Amino acid sequence: MFSLLYGLWKYLFQKEEYFALILGLDNAGKTTFLEQSKTQLNHQYKGVALNKITATVGLNIGRIHTNGIVLNFWDLGGQTELQTLWDKYFAESHAIIYVIDSSDKERLEDSKLAFDKMITNEALNGVPLLLVANKQDIPESLSLSRIKDIFINSNQVIGPRDYHSVSASALKGDGVNESIAWTVGAIKRNVHNRPPHNSED
Repeated sequence: MFSLLYGLWKYLFQKEEYFALILGLDNAGKTTFLEQSKTQLNHQYKGVALNKITATVGLNIGRIHTNGIVLNFWDLGGQTELQTLWDKYFAESHAIIYVIDSSDKERLEDSKLAFDKMITNEALNGVPLLLVANKQDIPESLSLSRIKDIFINSNQVIGPRDYHSVSASALKGDGVNESIAWTVGAIKRNVHNRPPHNSED
């Protein structure tokens, strides 16, 4: 009898819990992307005023419930000295969301170097990757196809993993829902590689 009730309780209250890393250089729009994700999936969430967001020093955490799972975001600071901490989170992550400031041509090479170092880390083998070409609302921004040419310049970079790219304006909310929907789908497709944690809320 107990096992039957426990099974029912698990079915009703436990949800699969996953972790997605939001990476990229400082000022790429990572925290804005995170805040828009929380707002678009929970209309009661008021969030932080987007024009008040400052550079992340350390870590921002977000948590959303969608499609029967709990998705936790770790938004990590992108300053050069903070990038050395990224790999501490790789082993626990179920997806990577890499955000690029498409308008910042001067630092595009720096972003590419950080991306290459991240994506070749063995702890991320097979982990789904979403490439977000952010700030597309700025007229001089590079297009998604140009960003892909620069960052995904060979199949060896991606390896055997789920991969998708999206054109976005985190400030306006464009591309955010598509990004989250793809990330959730990719996590579920790859659950055999990285099983979920269990959540009771």
